Amino acid sequence: MNRAGRREWIALGVLVLPVLLISVDMTVLGFALPYLSEDLAPTGAEQLWIVDIYSFVLAGLLVLMGSVGDRIGRRRLLLGGAALFGAASVLAAFATSPAMLIAARVLLGVGGATLMPSTLSLIRTMFLEPGQRRLAIAVWGSGFSGGMALGPVVGGVLLEHFWWGSVFLINVPVLAVLLAAGPFLLPEARDPAPGRFDAWSAVLSLAAVLPVVYAVKDVAKHGVGIAAVGAFAGGAAFGVLFVRRQRSLADPMIDLELFRRRAFSVSIGTNMLGVFAMTGLMLLLPQYLQLVVGMSPLVAALWMLPAAVASVAGSLIVTWLARRIAVSWLIGAGLLLAAFGFAAVALWGAGTGAAVVVAALVLVGFGVPLSEVLTNDLIVSTAPPERAGSAAAVSETGFELGGALGTAVLGSVAMSIYHAGVPAGAGAAARETLGGPWRPRRRCRGPRRRRCWTPRGRRSSRACGSVPSSAECCWWWRRSRRPCCCARSEQDGRNRFSPRALRSPPAFRGRGRRGPRRPEGPIVSADRGQSVIAYASTSTSTSGSNR
Repeated sequence: MNRAGRREWIALGVLVLPVLLISVDMTVLGFALPYLSEDLAPTGAEQLWIVDIYSFVLAGLLVLMGSVGDRIGRRRLLLGGAALFGAASVLAAFATSPAMLIAARVLLGVGGATLMPSTLSLIRTMFLEPGQRRLAIAVWGSGFSGGMALGPVVGGVLLEHFWWGSVFLINVPVLAVLLAAGPFLLPEARDPAPGRFDAWSAVLSLAAVLPVVYAVKDVAKHGVGIAAVGAFAGGAAFGVLFVRRQRSLADPMIDLELFRRRAFSVSIGTNMLGVFAMTGLMLLLPQYLQLVVGMSPLVAALWMLPAAVASVAGSLIVTWLARRIAVSWLIGAGLLLAAFGFAAVALWGAGTGAAVVVAALVLVGFGVPLSEVLTNDLIVSTAPPERAGSAAAVSETGFELGGALGTAVLGSVAMSIYHAGVPAGAGAAARETLGGPWRPRRRCRGPRRRRCWTPRGRRSSRACGSVPSSAECCWWWRRSRRPCCCARSEQDGRNRFSPRALRSPPAFRGRGRRGPRRPEGPIVSADRGQSVIAYASTSTSTSGSNR
């Protein structure tokens, strides 16, 4: 079997660039949202579309773009998507109205849908030797984790010195390197006999995925309603039609026979559950650190930095471990570590030292990528090389759906607990957003001041984080016919908050070159009534999260 040489490893560095870029973009938009809200003054509905439209378009086009890459060439699709992503980034940076920014986010979603499947499928093409391929996927995943670590820091620095559009302009130089080096370093790869392109399959794939993503996001914002149920039912119906059409075609868009292979289907399910659990940490912990503890965005990002560093370490060390330990045991062990980490974060108390908190975050950050690197390797290695693009697209679609479900379920649980803890006279605006407790909290004294968020909030976080991870452990150990020893991954305990939890959150101190100084008040404007789920979902709604 041919082993990859120096050229392929240099090309891998080029493939990591779009992954790094997407992960940085996931985090910086959440920090820029308050600033662009003051500059463009979007309505609550427009702000939700600014956040959500990217994930809608991206999730709907992933399957289609994977099939297109198999037909026209994955390198060509990657470079074309990178050019579109760069142009859309410039358009978003200099947007003068909410409608213009929403249109730019649509184009970003189209470009983003080409990047992730193309990079993963090209890795499958360039690295044929299993050990090298696993290491390449580990480097690919560590690029995503590294971007998650750099994103908040880069965003904080940019927003302290420049206007909000600078968070989009950072895409341009990175993509310029990709466009310059890609044609010389990346090989072209496509299906040698792709067959006829079926337009109806493309339409049905969009009609199946988009309503489901809309439904889970609508549940996160408004709870279960007629619109969400109708959208989910419609998406499911189109999904059935899509599957039936794929079975009847000689050259289907997705080879459904891949799902008959246990390694492929179980790996996709494991990734979905993993991102579902990780969404809870990315959704709730930053808000707790800023809204309850009173940290600035940059300080909160630094507190979460150990988890990102551990993610990089976990992604890189897994290849060494896989040569000595069975893959099924490694995947189960990684998920078990993550389950204990989630439980420890949930038990974070007032007397808990910083070292314990950092250790809990490190367990989560180390455990999740330890398993996901191996499952991603199983996904791309199980599929034949000519179907690598479609297999990678299915994997990314499952990742998107897992993130959307995590946002919907965990966001709904958090908002329900928050509504139950807000004082009766707090007012409608305070009940609409998690930023609203800054006002009603002033009416509370002593332990009551923290009840909008605790202790029930972290109990729900513990259940939604450690239980899925524990379930995945059992799944993998049962698959390898080993006794499951992870039925219980947490212990009950008193939920208290860390020191300084009563401190009032500081105002933003930075003044950008455009726009006014941030006033005193919540990060999420209560008077505009926007949902914090929209504010937070930028950290979980793009392709790929903490891999």
